[in-house]
Amino acid sequence: MRSIFIVGILGLLAALEAKPVSAGPALLFEASNGKVLYAEDADQKWHPASLTKIMTAYLTFQALKDGKFTLKSKIKCTPAAHRQQPSKIGLPIGAEMTVDLALQALIVKSANDVAVMLAEAVAGSEPQFIARMNATATRLGMTQTNFVNPNGLPALQQVTTARDMALLAQAVARDFPEYAHYWKQPSFRIGKKRLRSYNGLLKTFAGADGMKTGFICDSGYNVVASATRDGRRLMAVVLGEPTGSSRTIRAASLLEHGFQSYGWKQLFNTLDLKNMPKRADSGAVTSVRHTVASWACNPHKARRAKKKRRKKRKGAIRKSAKKRIKVKKP
Repeated sequence: MRSIFIVGILGLLAALEAKPVSAGPALLFEASNGKVLYAEDADQKWHPASLTKIMTAYLTFQALKDGKFTLKSKIKCTPAAHRQQPSKIGLPIGAEMTVDLALQALIVKSANDVAVMLAEAVAGSEPQFIARMNATATRLGMTQTNFVNPNGLPALQQVTTARDMALLAQAVARDFPEYAHYWKQPSFRIGKKRLRSYNGLLKTFAGADGMKTGFICDSGYNVVASATRDGRRLMAVVLGEPTGSSRTIRAASLLEHGFQSYGWKQLFNTLDLKNMPKRADSGAVTSVRHTVASWACNPHKARRAKKKRRKKRKGAIRKSAKKRIKVKKP
């Protein structure tokens, strides 16, 4: 049975509206203090996909703070980085880019090759960087997380939970506020190309200021989303959605609920990311490959989704046309 921690009746109603029956884990919390506003299956093991890159960025920020290099320093594309699967920048072996541009490629484009480039620059080798990732996860209290690569490409042992991703997101916001602009950047330019973020909230949700999306077939569509209004910052973790649009909608509805329901009831809310009761047995890592509407995972589901979108667009066009037609009385 799913474990549900709810603060207030409004939280329950909003969550039920926001979450389809088959949806994955979700968590909504205050960035400043970790106060939990809504959580469901927060300790269910899940593949992080490119949410992994939040940790890669965290360790890069730490290397900058420690003076390992500067934003203007250049890092090379090695054979290991060049071999990575898309999404990627696709630099040739030996090509260089600045750490500043690499961070933009990592966070905005979610470039898997650049994640390996940064890992090698920060720690000397990818295995040493992965060891550092896991040590940092332990330090931050991410008890159900294990990393085996720096980019989130498919790996059975690469697992996390919504709670652990929330702890990491909170740590990034707390420890490295000077780099907040990377997370809310909607696009960046590399050469003559402009590459855009996969985070739909940056365009559609008032106050959105980050953070990172992720997708592989087994994880579905994931996002750690952040928004600030009137000085109050909320973060939402959504895992396992079947489409990119449903991921955006669910994260937006959770965040909106958090902003709208703030009031006296929260004074009695004592749940936070660390004291929230833990699931006794989180079980094996969940795969939602069969539910995902993606050409790479389920072509038939992707085809149906495309037809549905096309039908919806045609209906909207017909409705709009009818409104423009004025019938003259004889």
